[in-house]
Amino acid sequence: MEEKFDVAIVGAGPAGISAACVLADRGAKVIVVERGEYPGSKNMFGGVLYGQSLGRVIPDYAQKSCPIERNIVESRISYLSEEGSIGFAYRDQAFFGKLHNNAFTVGRAKFDRWFAEQARAKGALVVCSTVVTDLLRDGAGRVIGVKTDRADGELHAKVVLLADGINSPLAVKSGFRPEARPESVALAVKELIELPEEVIDERFGVSAGNGVTIEILGSVTLGMNGVAFVYTNRRSISLGIGANLCDFAKQRVRPYEMIERLKLHPAISPLIKGGKPREYLAHWLPEGGWESVPKLFHDGLLIAGDSAMLFNALHREGSNLAMTSGRLAAETILHALEKGDFTSRTLKGYAARMEESFVLKDLKKYRRFPSFLKTHGELFTTLPRGALEALREILTVDDTPKETRRKSAWRAIRGRLTPLGLLRLLFDAWRSIR
Repeated sequence: MEEKFDVAIVGAGPAGISAACVLADRGAKVIVVERGEYPGSKNMFGGVLYGQSLGRVIPDYAQKSCPIERNIVESRISYLSEEGSIGFAYRDQAFFGKLHNNAFTVGRAKFDRWFAEQARAKGALVVCSTVVTDLLRDGAGRVIGVKTDRADGELHAKVVLLADGINSPLAVKSGFRPEARPESVALAVKELIELPEEVIDERFGVSAGNGVTIEILGSVTLGMNGVAFVYTNRRSISLGIGANLCDFAKQRVRPYEMIERLKLHPAISPLIKGGKPREYLAHWLPEGGWESVPKLFHDGLLIAGDSAMLFNALHREGSNLAMTSGRLAAETILHALEKGDFTSRTLKGYAARMEESFVLKDLKKYRRFPSFLKTHGELFTTLPRGALEALREILTVDDTPKETRRKSAWRAIRGRLTPLGLLRLLFDAWRSIR
């Protein structure tokens, strides 16, 4: 029997379910098709969500028992050499009060299932363990539904929303988006390390229910363009590291070797001491920025989330971009349903909404940042070593005069980066974010 829907959504991640919630809330007939056994079974990310973006979809998410692990009250940035670290921390009382849940950690397996249940409660149909194998088109080439791997599995819809992740076979197969290039993709691996709740509270200096994020740069990525992170959950720590796929191929580094080295670093090992590894996960990240975002609309089709390569590499934001793009796609589809027009003429309103949102404004502003990281490998090799050696000289107290120490510190920097090179680095950094 032929199934007909207003909207067919491919993928039950943050983008797809955000769209499903908004659409179903307004009475649209929606189906979400998810290849995993349940929403979240095949999804992975660092672990941080943002309350404002979720609240635009589910305003009372906290009252509806959203599975929040910890409210983030402190953000740290660490710059690591092989032996030491430089750190910056920001903690604000506002994150305990009026900005509570500005950012918080979650586990995708729990959160995605909860989020999908909110969509179901609003009337959306969420079908799991089902793979969408192709798009259905009419004689004019307009998308009119999807074909699944189930018997008689054709689903007809007025609009299809692709939200099936960066490695979207449909987007590539259909020609709506080129295959992701290795230089525009990062591979990240994450280990979930179990620790008692009170131990995490003590080590990170927080009270129950509150937490810390640490973003890590430097030589821990073995000279590759990448980052690492430590995020606190209620009874576990998320430890992850990732780098550009091109760099992995060139240097022949195995991801699990990187994370094992990270666990032994003197700045990291005390944080996870005594912990028990419980999960090991891997995920692709779209880090190409503004230049890799495809056309977002076609006749009968919209693209959102990682499928649309939406990721802010500078601020390490992805889930909020996914939720916002899903919500704006849904608003566009609702307008199309009112007009009865599902061609690009109406669906291009999605691109207009996205351009007015922070999503594309931020990606456009930071469009030079991915290139900055690629062309300044010293950020991950010589600079962290020089910076840490310089600080070691300055902070070592003995019979050496301070002027001698200062000169030694400057030599530590100049030995790895010339004054002209340092000026070029600072200028390019400023230019990439201005």
